[in-house]
Parts: sequence; structure tokens; C-alpha cells
Amino acid sequence: MRKIELLVPASSLEVLKIAVIFGADAVYIGGEAFGLRAKAKNFSHDDMKEGIVFAHEHGVKVYVTVNILAHNYDLAGVREYLTELKELKPDALIIADPGIYMYAKEICPEIERHISTQANNTNYMSALFWKNLGATRIVMARELSLKEIKELHDKIGDTEIEAFVHGAMCISYSGRCLLSNYLSGRDANKGACSHPCRWQYYVTEKTRPNEYMPIVEDERGTYIFNSKDLNMIQHIPELVDAGIFSLKIEGRIKTCFYVGTVIKAYREAIDDYLKDPALYESKKDYYMQEVSKASYRGYTTGFYYGKPNEEDQVYTTSSYIRTYDFIGMVLDYDKATGYATVEQRNKFVVGEKIEVMRHDGEDFTMTVEEMYDDKGESVTEAPHPQQILKVKVDKPVEAFDMFRREAKNPVTLE
Repeated sequence: MRKIELLVPASSLEVLKIAVIFGADAVYIGGEAFGLRAKAKNFSHDDMKEGIVFAHEHGVKVYVTVNILAHNYDLAGVREYLTELKELKPDALIIADPGIYMYAKEICPEIERHISTQANNTNYMSALFWKNLGATRIVMARELSLKEIKELHDKIGDTEIEAFVHGAMCISYSGRCLLSNYLSGRDANKGACSHPCRWQYYVTEKTRPNEYMPIVEDERGTYIFNSKDLNMIQHIPELVDAGIFSLKIEGRIKTCFYVGTVIKAYREAIDDYLKDPALYESKKDYYMQEVSKASYRGYTTGFYYGKPNEEDQVYTTSSYIRTYDFIGMVLDYDKATGYATVEQRNKFVVGEKIEVMRHDGEDFTMTVEEMYDDKGESVTEAPHPQQILKVKVDKPVEAFDMFRREAKNPVTLE
């Protein structure tokens, strides 16, 4: 069975390292300009350099987004940026704009060029257009069904197909939205989306401007544009059969806990499927349970099995479902004493039952029985955020493993 790539987002150097350690085959990142996630932490030149070196040392590829839809005044900066990327040697550039594509072909032809979902790749003729210009991969528009993708794959031969399989869905066609620009002056097509699709809306009537009428009978109004999150973890065989090579996770503004949790679930699901499809089928409920430990807005299969309907929208809230809290990151482990050095991310206490999410091996639950602060004094809790602690653990752990627990105040959709 052919290789399948698990492609994972990284909002920062820390998240990139988590993605690499937890099993990504490739990560995609944005620099400080010309990517479509202005609100992400993004990568400075030095962080990008360090991240690419770290990923390559672990056999993982790095793709850099240069996928804004450029204006004339952007072009000089784009040329300079591409010249910098040439020196950093990422494995590919993700591009939507034909002008930027031609610059990349001229300035750094040795770096592969992938065509972003922002380019609205909805048919095999447009895919062939990009293939004939030298693109090595086409990222599918999110509006395509598996049937359409399979037909496209059959027409374009060996050009790789990438498609989103998990994460937030944009209400606008392939993410090309003017709503944010109109309502808040922040251009979604230049990476500054304010996500007005998650806002609360009412209807007004022209002659009664001060009367606000909820679209659904609810005193809070309605979230008419609010899509559930995409989740295809239970449909990997169908994705592979359609010819999709790279399974892409959405989320370049997501936390390291979100990324680690989702990667671990998909990594196990993909590996089980490649090893034994029957094993994969037997564990579908388990994969769904694990991936749902990261926050989400309910799940949908998007357009893969036809156009979404009202069941794929959330009309009452834009809140996430959150059933687990991220409480600590392992920095080091002393095999002789059985103590882990942990950076606290949320408060936890001695006597509390927690789960250790390991990047390599089975997760395990334990009760926190001993904990010491950075002065070596015994403590029952850590009062300061990101405090460094020594915690006695039941089994060996490694750097980047995470502590989590069932949420004390879980948030669920109404």
C-alpha cells in the first residue's frame, strides 16, 4: 500500500517541534509576511531556520505558506521574501497567486511549488494548468466531493493531491472571503481574518431599525454562518481510494496541545490502516474518542459526501466543545529517580488523577502523588503559571509528552 503523508500546521517553533515529535510527515508554517494567518505567532527568520533544521534532522519536511492574494504594492516584498526562503531551503512553497508563483519559479526554482486551496482548484483542467507550469502538488478546494477528487486524480497522473481532512471549515468559497474586510477592515485574503462567521447575528427590518429579531427563536440570536469542524478520521480508506496523497490538518493558530492530540490520533489511524485495514476498522470509535480530546465545534464530513446541510451548521453558539484540559509539558525525565521535569500549563494538584499523553507509546493515567518546586521543596500545587515542577510519574516519559485531565468545567454545544 502506498505511503500517505500526514501534514500538520505549526503556529510557532514550539508547535513545530511538537508536530515533528508526535509523528507528522510534514509541517506547514508561515513567516511574518505573505501567509494567510496574520494572527498566528508565525515564524521569524531565525525561528524558521531553526525549525527547518530540526524537522530535517527528524526526516520531516517543511512547507512555507506564501499564499496571500497579492496587490501591486506587495510584489517587491514578495521577491525579497522568496530570496530569503531560497537560503533557508524549505521543501516546498504553498502558493495561490499566479504572480507569486512566477516569482518563485524564477527566484527559487529548486524549491517545490504547491498550489494552495486558495487558488480554487475545483477541476482537473485547472490542475493540469498548474501541473504544466511545474507545480508538484495541488491542494484541493474544500468544496469537492471524494468522487470529484478521484476523477481529478485519474486525469492528472502523478501530480500529488493534498486535501484538508480535519479542522475548522470556512464559510466562504475556498476561504476567499470579503466579510471580514467589510465588517472589520481586516482582509481575510491577506491573512487578517476576524472570523465574523463566528459572530452572533440578528435580523432587522428597514422601517424598524431598532428592533432586533432572532433568526432562530432564541434570545441570543443565531450563528448562521458557523460551520462544524471537519473530521475524516473514520474515512481514511475513502480518502486514499480517491487518490489523496497528503492528509492535511487545519490550524495554524492552534495550540501545541491541539496539534499533539490530533496528530497522535491521525498518526495511529493512518499507521493502523497501512498495516491492516481490518485493524483500522475495529478501532474507529477509539480514534474518534482520542481526536475529540482536543477542542472542536462539533464534527462534519464537509463536502466529501455531497453538499453540507443544516446538520453541518451550529446555530446556537460559536463555543468549542472542550472535554480535556492541557495541564503540563514534560521537559525532561530522570530514569534513576522516576521524576519528570514538567512545565505547568494549567493548575493541577497532588492527589489529582491525570492522563499522560506520550508521543511514542501508549498513554497512561496516574494519580499525582509527589510534586516539588524548582527549589526542591515539596508542594501540593503550583501557584504560578508555567512553573517548573518535579513530578513523580508511574512510567517513563520523554520531553514533549503532555499531561492532560478531564476538564473540570467541560464546555459542550447546546
